[in-house]
Amino acid sequence: MPDTSKMAAKGLDFYYGRFKALQEINLDIPQNQVTALIGPSGCGKSTFLRCLNRMNDLIPGARVEGQVLLDGQDIYAPSLDVVELRRRVGMVFQKPNPFPKSVFENVAYGLRVGGVRDNAYISVQVEKSLRRAALFDEVRDRLHDSALGLSGGQQQRLCIARALAVEPEVLLMDEPASALDPIATQKIEELIHELKTGFTIIIVTHSMQQAARVSDRTAFFYMGKLVEDDATETIFTRPAQKQTEDYITGRFG
Repeated sequence: MPDTSKMAAKGLDFYYGRFKALQEINLDIPQNQVTALIGPSGCGKSTFLRCLNRMNDLIPGARVEGQVLLDGQDIYAPSLDVVELRRRVGMVFQKPNPFPKSVFENVAYGLRVGGVRDNAYISVQVEKSLRRAALFDEVRDRLHDSALGLSGGQQQRLCIARALAVEPEVLLMDEPASALDPIATQKIEELIHELKTGFTIIIVTHSMQQAARVSDRTAFFYMGKLVEDDATETIFTRPAQKQTEDYITGRFG
């Protein structure tokens, strides 16, 4: 495995009960780059994303075979602390899901749950995370107002700030802009571009234009298999597989 890989899947199979949703996935995820997962609905890209922080553990009957490595360590090893894994590998979901608390307490939530009691440190982390999420200037006078009063795009950036507050190393994003208007989507895309200097980002997107704009590498999934992955420019201009070309040119999917 090249030293630049932050995470990697090795021979990964995933089952929902008897249904095999992922087959023999081998994928290296480079550090401090954006990797986009594309493919038609139901192809396994969101399932794969959730395998990377063991979110699928919560589903009855779910089962994993093979390995997922984070800095060379198998995250499915019995000795692994799943709570610590999810701190290191944060997640942002498709629909903004702020808690019914203040803006400040939304961002502070993970720190408090993690046992941080130092209020000065929490305040510093909340501001830092809101700045990283390009939201602080918009909410600096509303920190103690309900987060539910923010616009959809602001709520999604708040959820990104909440994920960043615990200083993760990897950020998983499951169609983070699909519920947003074009202006809010552009802000999220600009944010992803800025965040990759400090984080490794894996994004599931149904928009090929978005994948082309934000990612360094693209992986194309189809029917639970990884068809190919390469530099994004290569995937979109010179894909190795006809299946990939057909999907990108709109012949199917």
